[in-house]
Amino acid sequence: MNSLTIVGPDTPFAVLDHAKLLQNILRMRQHIDRLGVTLRPHIKTAKSVDVANCLFDDVPGPITVSTLAEADAFADAGYTDMIYAVGIAPHKLPHVLALRARGVDLAVLLDSQEQAEAVAQASCEARTRIPAFVEIDCDGHRGGVLVDDPALIDIGRILDSAAELRGVLTHAGESYFADTPEALAVAAENERAVAVTAANALQTMGLPCPVVSVGSTPTAYAAVDLTGVTEVRAGNYMFFDLVMAGVGVCDIDNLALSVVVTVIGHRESRGWIVTDGGWMATSSDRGTARQRVDQGYGMVTDLDGVPYTDLIMSHASQEHGILTIRPDSAAVLPSLPIGTRVRILPNHACATAAQYDKYHVIHLTSAIEDARPATIDAIWRRVNGW
Repeated sequence: MNSLTIVGPDTPFAVLDHAKLLQNILRMRQHIDRLGVTLRPHIKTAKSVDVANCLFDDVPGPITVSTLAEADAFADAGYTDMIYAVGIAPHKLPHVLALRARGVDLAVLLDSQEQAEAVAQASCEARTRIPAFVEIDCDGHRGGVLVDDPALIDIGRILDSAAELRGVLTHAGESYFADTPEALAVAAENERAVAVTAANALQTMGLPCPVVSVGSTPTAYAAVDLTGVTEVRAGNYMFFDLVMAGVGVCDIDNLALSVVVTVIGHRESRGWIVTDGGWMATSSDRGTARQRVDQGYGMVTDLDGVPYTDLIMSHASQEHGILTIRPDSAAVLPSLPIGTRVRILPNHACATAAQYDKYHVIHLTSAIEDARPATIDAIWRRVNGW
């Protein structure tokens, strides 16, 4: 591509720091390797084949997807080992079967007898066994069967009779609201223990359970013992975000994703700096509002990634962002003339990335060392839609 710097594209646009991405990937890989289990990255955050290729050194490996559109795109790129980790809707089973007919080992997720019966029926009609995971509720965050619910065995028997009972899967979503090492450790061990207990319950009844799948970014890092677990799923760790920093699993400097916006006005009487990036640019996610430090709609940095003291994106409308000094701070509003570009660090990387169809990939560290604007070295496409 033609040489372009971070001050070139029209704003707002999504920037991905390649060096930080690689550091984040390596850190998780080394941690999970030490625990002796398989890492099955969840690509719901990045939704990018180019990012996934960084995960696996350009050799496709096991992944988790959140949409069948992702499954299609990654199948096109040569990925063949996938879990579709959203409860299966029966009308999507023909799509699942089409992917499997292409040679993709795509497994589905479910937590009810009705879903299991639909998978079993589709398997019989297609004369193949669709692999399925039973979702286990480990913390009341979302869906799943309780580990002591008799329905677990009933679901397992239905799947084993006509489809394929691949294993159990759980996700400690409540760990996103923990903010101490002790709380994270408890969440990680509970996630492991519940999943292993569910697997043992199935096996005790003579049912197969070859895969025990757990994972979220917070619990993946908090885990110190994964006895009985076969794989870990996590996705946010590739980019990180302010919620993860608030949880305590990363530092602000680890955030690989940001949004570049332009200053378009000032309301000096109200202490406002106005930008061209509203919630359509950053998302309306306010995930840090429940944390000890509320980051508004995002932290503000200069183009080199250096935060302005206590400057946050405190308000947003569709296409306007309002930057203000954090409440109760003695910091002074910086002088940012109209036309100045700044970067917004997001609360929730998944939601912010979803506003874009591509990433502008930079190597910011080398640019700072050379005292020049960061060069956009590549455009990486995202997979959007369902």
